[in-house]
Amino acid sequence: MKPQLFAVDFILLCVSCGASALATSVLAASTSSPSANITSLGTAHRFGKDEPAPSKSRRKRFISQNDMIAILDYHNKVRGRVFPPASNMEYMVWDDTLAKTAEDWAHSCLWEHGPPHLLRFLGQNLSVRTGRYRSILQLVKPWYDEVKDYSFPYPRDCNPRCPLRCYGPMCTHYTQMVWATSNKIGCAVHTCHNMNVWGSVWKRATYLVCNYSPKGNWIGEAPYKVGVPCSACPPSYGGSCSNNMCFPALKTNYLHWFK
Repeated sequence: MKPQLFAVDFILLCVSCGASALATSVLAASTSSPSANITSLGTAHRFGKDEPAPSKSRRKRFISQNDMIAILDYHNKVRGRVFPPASNMEYMVWDDTLAKTAEDWAHSCLWEHGPPHLLRFLGQNLSVRTGRYRSILQLVKPWYDEVKDYSFPYPRDCNPRCPLRCYGPMCTHYTQMVWATSNKIGCAVHTCHNMNVWGSVWKRATYLVCNYSPKGNWIGEAPYKVGVPCSACPPSYGGSCSNNMCFPALKTNYLHWFK
């Protein structure tokens, strides 16, 4: 018999455009395989820490070039293909500052969202996996897969307003990915040893942290406006449009990151 693994999702949604927030959680049972994967969004309980991280002088990058490109391009692919179509979807670019904050949190190896003082301003998606994997997107795609439980503009089967012990599917990883004004992302990946994930110690876990700015998932707001693509872009984009997204004409996707 295959062992049973509990997969837990959390969400931190702002009640209003202030500092107050509503933390909700969803608990769902799933069957584990040789490679188990869990994603999380929001505030969870504090669990165990990793062994001391190597000195920062030995770490030159928050994430590999290939993984960074894959994550960024996948987000923009998803954002450009939302249905119904978005009139104000902004092209997402890589942000080194967000990547550094993601790196700091990934090295904590805590299966929860944080740090709390940054979550007031940033959105965050988490994913953890054991076993071998072929692509970093295996940790990212489960966020998008929540689209099957989402009906624009509000969830059909998942409810971000549910109390702390509600049960059911989640949508908020997906909605953060396609939140129109969340136009910056920075991620980090770290291998955690003896990571405590809901009471189970994972000897070797791949932990992915992605931070978004400006944050999304505001309760009562839709992730984007429906309409002709790029018809409601902010004036700062100067009318530039690419792949159904408001495009920063004078900015690059990630070339500056390699200088």
